[in-house]
Amino acid sequence: MEWVYPVIWLALIIVFVVVEAATVQLVSIWLAVGALVALVPAMMGMPFLVQIFVFLVISALCLVCTRPFVRKVLAVKKVNTNADRVIGRTGLVTETVDNSLERGRIMVDGLSWKAKAVDNAVLESGSRVLIIAIQGVTLIVKRA
Repeated sequence: MEWVYPVIWLALIIVFVVVEAATVQLVSIWLAVGALVALVPAMMGMPFLVQIFVFLVISALCLVCTRPFVRKVLAVKKVNTNADRVIGRTGLVTETVDNSLERGRIMVDGLSWKAKAVDNAVLESGSRVLIIAIQGVTLIVKRA
């Protein structure tokens, strides 16, 4: 029965590595390291409870020691697009903005944009608006 434990740890290592490769989120890499280290006492014939203890301690240590570093390195940073530059600018209403009718257009930097009013106000053609946000290709605006 002693030969079964190393096989179990090898199988767990393979499973954890495959899960890690599939997720690419560093979810199970620490468990794979813990299983690798637990393989050593398994090959030495130590009791299964010792192997489990080694697995848990090493996995937890790897997680605690490396997670902050990995989190900082893998942090997803928001990349602004050219469309984001219009936020905070003013535009000119070219077609009355009316959320209930789902219509309205404004002109900003020579480009025509679909627009919605942030407070459901009706913004008449020719009025100035402040761009608050962007949702898809629609600008969210309020009266300037």
